[in-house]
Amino acid sequence: MTVKIDGVKLKGDQVVRVARAAASGRFEKAALHPAARDKIAATRAYIDKHWMADDVPLMYGFNTGVGLFKDQRVLIAEMIPYQTKTVYAHATGIGQPFAEDVTRATMLLRANAFASNFSGPQVELVERLIGFLNAGLHPVIPEKGSVGASGDLAPLAHMAGAVCGFPEAEIVYKGKRMAARAAIAKAGLSPDFPMGAKDASALINGSTVSLALGVLASHDARRLLKAVDVALALSLEAMRGELAAFDPRVHAARPHEGQARVARNVLRLTEGTKRCSQAARDVVFPDEARTPGAPASPRVQDVYSLRCAPQVHGPARQAIAYVDGILGTEINSATDNPLIFDDAKGGYVSISGGHFHGQYVAQAMDVLAIAVADLSSISERRLARLVDPTMSYGLPRNLLAGKRGLNTGFATVQCSMSALVMENRHLAAPGSVDSIPGKSNAEDHVSNSTWCGRKARTVVENAEQIIAGEILMACQALSLVEPVAKGYPLGKGTSAALAAVRAVIQPALDGDRWYATEIGQALDLVRSGAVVDAVEQAIGILE
Repeated sequence: MTVKIDGVKLKGDQVVRVARAAASGRFEKAALHPAARDKIAATRAYIDKHWMADDVPLMYGFNTGVGLFKDQRVLIAEMIPYQTKTVYAHATGIGQPFAEDVTRATMLLRANAFASNFSGPQVELVERLIGFLNAGLHPVIPEKGSVGASGDLAPLAHMAGAVCGFPEAEIVYKGKRMAARAAIAKAGLSPDFPMGAKDASALINGSTVSLALGVLASHDARRLLKAVDVALALSLEAMRGELAAFDPRVHAARPHEGQARVARNVLRLTEGTKRCSQAARDVVFPDEARTPGAPASPRVQDVYSLRCAPQVHGPARQAIAYVDGILGTEINSATDNPLIFDDAKGGYVSISGGHFHGQYVAQAMDVLAIAVADLSSISERRLARLVDPTMSYGLPRNLLAGKRGLNTGFATVQCSMSALVMENRHLAAPGSVDSIPGKSNAEDHVSNSTWCGRKARTVVENAEQIIAGEILMACQALSLVEPVAKGYPLGKGTSAALAAVRAVIQPALDGDRWYATEIGQALDLVRSGAVVDAVEQAIGILE
């Protein structure tokens, strides 16, 4: 399918499909909607006919300098070199390049912002961005250097330089990093693209890199919501937990929709379980400090990481829904300056504003980082309990099956997951409250949205691994106690999750092995959705 952009209807999942290759290795194509193309062309024709003269009033970005040079006229004879110099002046990016999916999402989102017909670029510029996407031309865009006000100026300038074939710019094409002009020629396009009035400003204004990071991070975070409920249910089964805390009557008494959904998911995942019962708790587990045959004490209630999971997973769900709402609006917004409007008199008017300011995205990314960091934190507390028999009600210490001392077990896996949690806690500190004025105080308040997006994406990536670690370790625990607990079957959903893991990762029954391999395999199972898919095939769609 082809994603047609019109500046109005683009969805986050469409952005992801264009940004990331499918299993086939192919990217979904993009195209400019014909109606949007006609509107952009009509607006630009008016601009070229009526505004491209040296005696028209000053209009920021069209015939003026930028920043504190806003009152300095740029002559029509200087217009083409002015566009080039504007890009050169802002190409101050630092650090490693953004990942391919961020670059692709950025180009699509910038083109969609133009499709709303408030920016006034040449229609050929919009089609140039889309042509790069469809040809697999990926500008090298440094990660650092944007403050998210006046847009993501530095990174977008690097994108603009590549799109316009600047000799200093670079592009990754078919996996090889090369000079932009060479890459463009190899793809069968013309390396030269002369920008017209305002084209440079249109390309580099708008916090579009921040938005690209946000759309991708939010998509990945949303995928985690079901996975973390599966991880919770597996840990509950492994530790023979108490399910009373998930009773719908409990959650009706504090009727937040997020926590109610989590509780319903857990009850569906564990439907039919005999493991979460007092009878199962009477079975003496390998490292349980209890005489065989002696009944277990009533559990009554579990620790917070189990019992309060709906009250932690639930707020994260609702926070991510809020983030999606902000991003959904931002995806279909015009975010450069100035904007062009129909004057209802057969012409157009240019109005300066501040839509390039990335505070909406910055705050949303801080919310996302905080919510997902907490999801990863509670997940790590559960997997940490699994390696300690005094906290897991007798599961083998370190989830080890081999000779003790000679082997260490999964305690080291827990240690690595805790490192990611500590990283997430620091990255969850809000960046949107930080602002250093720039450009001689022309930008006296900035959003820091690009950093907020970068750190939120890292928090989500870390959380994916932590939750995958909980699934891996809970499945190890369940496999280790199967010989003594086989008379107490697992729930229908958790059984399906365990089977999906075991189809790829066999339990460690002979001692230590290269745990990094299965840590990576577990991450792949979470990112691909394989575990959740297996569960939903068994019990239906989770909430």
